Amino acid sequence: MISILRRVPLTLSSPVYKIMESSNMVGGSQRLLNLARQLRLYKLSPPPADDYDDVEERRIEEAAGKVVSQVGFAESATSVEYEGRFRPKRAAVLICLFEGDAGDLRVILTKRSSKLSTHSGEVSLPGGKQEEGDKDDADTATREANEEIGLDPSLVNVVTVLEPFLSKHLLRVVPVIGILSDKNAFEPAPNADEVDAVFDAPLEMFIKDENRRSEEREWMGQKYLIHFFDYEMENKKYLIWGLTAGILIRAASVVFQQPPAFLEQKPNFKVPRGV
Repeated sequence: MISILRRVPLTLSSPVYKIMESSNMVGGSQRLLNLARQLRLYKLSPPPADDYDDVEERRIEEAAGKVVSQVGFAESATSVEYEGRFRPKRAAVLICLFEGDAGDLRVILTKRSSKLSTHSGEVSLPGGKQEEGDKDDADTATREANEEIGLDPSLVNVVTVLEPFLSKHLLRVVPVIGILSDKNAFEPAPNADEVDAVFDAPLEMFIKDENRRSEEREWMGQKYLIHFFDYEMENKKYLIWGLTAGILIRAASVVFQQPPAFLEQKPNFKVPRGV
């Protein structure tokens, strides 16, 4: 898992992925088909144009490939000096949704191996860094999910991507939403070197103010919120927090088309200039 959530800019419309009803959507419920159509039309919201300087900064950012970011909420014009000081590597995570037995939308999660040197034992979404040969972010996310938990990419209908996040290690993480229409076709096969457990959780929990807490933290003089969700399944307890929680809050807001029932982020948080 890549910790500490910050979203970075993307072009104002997300890639359009073809809904393949004749292949990996076969057997899917009408609800999943409707969700796929809804998400396929999802457009990333442009940041508000507060004044001329902000508009000009965004124009320069788009022209120069400048990295801008905020912690855990929709991107607005937050400037970060460019001049080649850093260019974050790219990664992608898969938000794989399926319909549970009770008709609820659920998301596949993993518990990272306790043997890993970083973020050991933490909950994360399947995913990882972009590799040479990956055609796009969807290719990265589904390839990594296949390697980590044995999820065949042919079972996943990728429908959209969300705004990228930036980790504290300056890794640009793109959330990719995919739909698993035939959950019975997926038999988890976790890679023991990377994953201790594969489980699922209801997506809607990430916009509810239940079993959730937040902490105020500070980064370079700026205060921001980080969220923690307690979850229990089959007598096993999990803590979902940081980047993973932030991405799932955003995904749930998009899927259910409503904001969370809690403050997602301090509205005035901005990454300081010169970072």
